[in-house]
Amino acid sequence: MGQLQLKNVNKTFDDFEVLKSISLEVGDGEFIVFVGPSGCGKSTLLRMIAGLDSTSSGDILIDDVRVNDKPPVARGIAMVFQSYALYPHMTVFENIAFPLRVEKLPEEKIREKVEAVAKILQLEKRLTQKPGMLSGGQRQRVAIGRAIVREPKIFLFDEPLSNLDAALRGEMRIELSKLHGQLKATMIYVTHDQVEAMTMADRIVVLNAGDIAQVGAPLELYHKPRNLFVAGFIGNPRMNFLAVTCTAVDDASVTVEFAGQSLRVPVTPRQRVVGSPMTLGIRPEHLVLGSGDVNVSVLPAVIERLGINTIAYANLASGEPFCALLPGAASVQTGQEFTVGIRAEDCHLFDADGWSLDRQVDLSKLGMPTLYPES
Repeated sequence: MGQLQLKNVNKTFDDFEVLKSISLEVGDGEFIVFVGPSGCGKSTLLRMIAGLDSTSSGDILIDDVRVNDKPPVARGIAMVFQSYALYPHMTVFENIAFPLRVEKLPEEKIREKVEAVAKILQLEKRLTQKPGMLSGGQRQRVAIGRAIVREPKIFLFDEPLSNLDAALRGEMRIELSKLHGQLKATMIYVTHDQVEAMTMADRIVVLNAGDIAQVGAPLELYHKPRNLFVAGFIGNPRMNFLAVTCTAVDDASVTVEFAGQSLRVPVTPRQRVVGSPMTLGIRPEHLVLGSGDVNVSVLPAVIERLGINTIAYANLASGEPFCALLPGAASVQTGQEFTVGIRAEDCHLFDADGWSLDRQVDLSKLGMPTLYPES
């Protein structure tokens, strides 16, 4: 078993509140990713679960047992750090075997466990080598192997791929996802990289300034962000935000005005929004070249050509930044104006306080089962 419960967990340093009443339940075998900007509290929360930092208040339960006062070694967890933290004078075998030697297991049992882990991580031919002879990805696998060999209830990962180059990070993401499938273990993973979060997680916990901004499956956060922060944080390039004014509502939509154009957005309306300022969100990848339900003139200042896509960056006449993700062969040029269309069904709408109006999107039709209730 590897169930985790956080109940109103707080952390303060002097008068500064780092984490604010964090409550979360993690099921056995889930892959949970904590994501958010630097300083949001994600690594601090992971260290509190590990027992490396104490809680200021609240409870941490693993398999229904309160572990606040238990040392890390007694919590049934194993942690993989950003730095590999390997012993340079020891072989790969001895690095993986170290926690088993601390437990004083018989030599035969140690060899059996280490060789089994090495096979899972494809390190069989490296067991006699020392860390200095390995690549960054191999060293990280050794660090992961040292965690696996303990057979913990919960694996904790603190930005384990951030020291690797881009290509190797992509490979290691796949390896970690495969490993989760093999072990069926509970994994909690901290990163600031939303690509890692979107590609690996069963559920993502988005943290902002010590609060949980939203919890949900990756596509749930992408298609139904709860607020402006989540909408802007999830997705790359980030969502475009346009200032609009509500002009009408009916049972299934809200009509807004943008640059003299009217757009009827299919969202669940709220009372007293007519006449109020709102924010219209549209992802760069949902823009179309040419006409849509409303049109935007774009004068690109920078164009990035990535082969499969072309990204145009501009500022609108109102001064708002704007980004369009277009097909790779799109014939757009820096300093030459072009028009993109916005389709109403692709839009997000946020009220004056930054909260999202619920989009009428059936996530199951987007290839995603609704396994978790919306938070």
